[in-house]
Amino acid sequence: MSRRGALLLAAGGLAQLSLPGAAPAAPARAADHRAEVEALLAGRARALAAGPPALPLAEAGYRNLVLGPAGAPDRLTVTAELAVRVAGYDEYPVVHPRRLTLLRAADGWRVEREEGAGGPPPLWDLGTVTAVRGERALVLGVAGGPDPAGPAAVADRAVLAVAELWGTGWANRLLLEVPATEAQFARLLEAEPAAWSAMAAVTTAAPGAPWHTPADRVVLNPQAYGGLSDFGRQVVITHEAVHVATRADTRAWTPLWLSEGVADWTGYRGSGRSPRQIAPELARDVAAGRLPSALPADQDFTAGAAGIAQAYEQAWLACELIARRHGPERLAALYRAVGAAGRGSGREQLLDRVFRAELGLGLAEFTGLWLAEVRRLGE
Repeated sequence: MSRRGALLLAAGGLAQLSLPGAAPAAPARAADHRAEVEALLAGRARALAAGPPALPLAEAGYRNLVLGPAGAPDRLTVTAELAVRVAGYDEYPVVHPRRLTLLRAADGWRVEREEGAGGPPPLWDLGTVTAVRGERALVLGVAGGPDPAGPAAVADRAVLAVAELWGTGWANRLLLEVPATEAQFARLLEAEPAAWSAMAAVTTAAPGAPWHTPADRVVLNPQAYGGLSDFGRQVVITHEAVHVATRADTRAWTPLWLSEGVADWTGYRGSGRSPRQIAPELARDVAAGRLPSALPADQDFTAGAAGIAQAYEQAWLACELIARRHGPERLAALYRAVGAAGRGSGREQLLDRVFRAELGLGLAEFTGLWLAEVRRLGE
């Protein structure tokens, strides 16, 4: 054998000796289980939608699934959006980001844990949900909290009161959520409890629905709401119902003194209460020589802000002045005109233009008239 042949043979032998054995099977990837996971969560959503009658869901479903490993071959993590729609109330699904941990069992995957992954939680995350239907309202309450029957009756009356002024071009129904504690109330708002302890109720636009058909919820603070008189509860729920009714007419440039003022004015409408009874904090300030110099700014309505009670009372007085001088229908028309005015100029210029068109006087003149009304509270 030639020297070259020997070298080639040796090289071939080395190559044969160094050939790798059969490659081990690649471990299963999270994505390989997608079909199984999708089927599992579809069944879980069907069970939720067909669950107890207390939770009247027209539809439920997990979407936008992202699968990932959970540190062990028999575990998976899944992030998804849980989209749910309350029957008879939501035109579009409300979206809750979720995080699930799945465990591999003998018969397939099962959900070991499900929790929120951002945003306010669904009400059933807080406890067992009960429901009471009124003629124009649905109240969902967490076990251990106030009886939902009381707020349902109040909400029915509120819808009628709001429709008298604002018409029937809105949903004409309310969906209320009643958590069991103030801490749960804060969780639903994603806020610190201390900042909202004085708020009896808040209207929120649930995430996921488009602006023109928001999924509004009126969320009650069980402690603050429970401390109100029957009259106070009616004012509060009527106030929140106005926010629901005027959602389509409310824009970023609508001043809070106007949106909060019309809500309070509608709530107190026809009550027979005097201005000093409706605005006691402002009346005391005026009597002590503490007078505002301008209509309240948006930041004055921040939860927990000093003087927030006076801001609401000032807003009510401004809208009461408009309704008394120009009529309730003109107050509603002014509100809608502000929302329809659009951007393009500063807020003060926009309001001045709308005030002149709707009321026949400029914003500065109106502010002067309002300040005169404020001073009368101290007389």
